[in-house]
Amino acid sequence: MPTPLAGVFTALATPFRSDFSLDLPAFRRLMRRQAAGGVAGVVIGGSTGEGSALEPEELSALIRAAVAQAGDRLLVIAGVGVNNTAAAVRLAKRAQSAGARALLVTAPSYNKPPQRGIVAHYSSISRATRIPIIVYNIPGRTAVNIEPETAARMAREIPRIVAVKESSGSLDQASEILRLAPPGFSLLAGDDSLILPMLSIGARGAVSVLSNLAPESVVELYRAALGDDFRRARELHLGMLPAVKALYLESNPIPLKAALALRGLSRDVLRPPLVPLSAEKRALLKALGSGPFGPYILHPKDTYASEKSVI
Repeated sequence: MPTPLAGVFTALATPFRSDFSLDLPAFRRLMRRQAAGGVAGVVIGGSTGEGSALEPEELSALIRAAVAQAGDRLLVIAGVGVNNTAAAVRLAKRAQSAGARALLVTAPSYNKPPQRGIVAHYSSISRATRIPIIVYNIPGRTAVNIEPETAARMAREIPRIVAVKESSGSLDQASEILRLAPPGFSLLAGDDSLILPMLSIGARGAVSVLSNLAPESVVELYRAALGDDFRRARELHLGMLPAVKALYLESNPIPLKAALALRGLSRDVLRPPLVPLSAEKRALLKALGSGPFGPYILHPKDTYASEKSVI
C-alpha cells in the first residue's frame, strides 16, 4: 500500500450476463483494459459496480478474479456500502479474506446517523479488519454528509483510515478536509468533472468512472497536473467534460453500461431496479460517440473486446 494513497483508481463496472449472473470473462477484459491503461487500482463493488445489488459471495468472487488478474500491478479495493454496521463488518472481513488490499466504505445510508454515529461505524470496521480504509463521502446517495471535521477526526483517531473519496461536489468542503486532516492523509476526487480542480488544491488522486472507458486519458490528466503542466491538464479536462456529462445522462452506471456495450466490452445489462438507458438518451450517447469527443466513449479498434457490440 503506497503511503500516502495516490493515483487514478477506476470505479469498475460489474458486467452481467443476460440472466443477470456475473460475467467473469467480461470482467477480466475490463481488468486487462485497466492494467494496460496505467491506473493505480480498481474499486470492486462500489456505486459504479452496482455493489448494492451484489450478494456477498459475488463480491468475493469478483475480488478474487480481480486479484488474480491484477497481481501486484493494481491495488484492488473492495466497496463496502452497507448501512447495518454489523453487516458492514461482515462484508469488510469477507472482502479482506477474498484478497482485497483496501476498503472503500460509505457512510451508512438511509439511517441518517449523527456524526458520532458515522465515527462509530468506521471504528467498528477498522477494529475488525487489517487493511487500509478509504472513507467514501457521497451524500447524494447516502443522505448524510461526512463533515470535514469528522473526516479529519477519523483520520487522526481511527487506525487504518488513510484517505477520503470526496463526492459532495463541494470544493469548499474538500479544501476544509485538507486544512484539517493530518499529514499523509489523502484526498481523492470522487467526481470526474472535479478531478482537475481538486488536484489543484492538493488532492492526491481520483476515483473515476470515465476511466472505465478512457483510463489513459484520465491518467494523463493526473500526471499533467502532478507535473504542473496545467495547460495540458486543462486541455484534457475540458475535452473530457462532454463525455463525463454523458455518463450522467441517467443514474450511474446506466450510461456507462451502454457505452461499454458500444465498445463490445460487456453487455448492456443492469440489475433491477436499474434499467438500460432510455432510447432518447441512448441516441444522445451514440451521437456523442460519433463526434469530436468520441474517443472518450467509443473506440473503433478496442483490442480488449472479444465480440462485436452487444448493445
